Amino acid sequence: MTTLTSPHDLLVAVPFLMGFSPQESLIVIGIRDEAINIAMRFDLERADLNEISTHLKRWKSECAMIIAYTDHGEGKSLNDEVTESISRAGILVRESLLVEGRRWRSTLCSDLTCCPVEGNPMPDISNSTIAAEQVLLGHPMPFESREELQNSLRSDGSLQSITDEVSLAIELIAEIDYRHDPRPFQREGAEAISRVIALAQAGESVRDATLLALVLVRLKDLQVRDFALGSINEENLEILIDLWRWIVRIAPSRYVAPVATLLAATSYEKGDGVLAQSALDRALESDDEYPLAHLLKRVFAAGWPPETFATMRRELHPKISSAIFDEVA
Repeated sequence: MTTLTSPHDLLVAVPFLMGFSPQESLIVIGIRDEAINIAMRFDLERADLNEISTHLKRWKSECAMIIAYTDHGEGKSLNDEVTESISRAGILVRESLLVEGRRWRSTLCSDLTCCPVEGNPMPDISNSTIAAEQVLLGHPMPFESREELQNSLRSDGSLQSITDEVSLAIELIAEIDYRHDPRPFQREGAEAISRVIALAQAGESVRDATLLALVLVRLKDLQVRDFALGSINEENLEILIDLWRWIVRIAPSRYVAPVATLLAATSYEKGDGVLAQSALDRALESDDEYPLAHLLKRVFAAGWPPETFATMRRELHPKISSAIFDEVA
């Protein structure tokens, strides 16, 4: 993302970082080596000062920027509290902005010529350099609200045809009978996942209902799901986010949870915590007892850096692949 050189840049960048335009929200951005390394969002009434400082330290942020969005005039005191808490943790607060409705001001600036009491008009996102850069990189314009972002992970009328095709194809696929050796079915699932990833990497649309159905059915198996989790790497993060997001949208409800957790894990590793949380919400909406979704929820809340998550995944993948593909003598 373009270097953030002014409050205007920061205010334009936040919706792209979040994926939507925040409302009644506290945004805290961590900076390390002059680059954004973590962006967090909290509901205003639920912001935990200790959690914020802990996450910034765990991610080794050198400084932070704070933006509170509110229509109720309650943000400044929270900005001051967060600034003080982060400063006590030994992290420099570079900027603290208060957005009230369609106007903003810096709570750190006392110069009324640049930060008048009534605030400055919000910048026009659509005409900004940052927006142009993000669109050229293939990133969509931010959603208007978090609800719109969450709805983007659900099917709509335009996808009903492919969802119906996948549902019919699922009926023809045998479930794994664990009273017998499951590995032939697990191999079939792992190979199907490798095929859809290869298609996505080649820039081809993945609309083969039979292949999609096979992926969804076999992802119910933990070994196959973990094989898919281990297929993430630094080169295919963006591609896999788009792939899992597409499959989440066309999946019948009872098959959503595994692929939604894959989307959550991939998004988190890329640093998109808001999409990761939205994907977890989608998984738990489909299956409120899905164990991996609850585990990832705890991991995200603890603020694990993506590098730690990626290291664990890289160490696990060879073992999973061996268990699926190696023959027993």
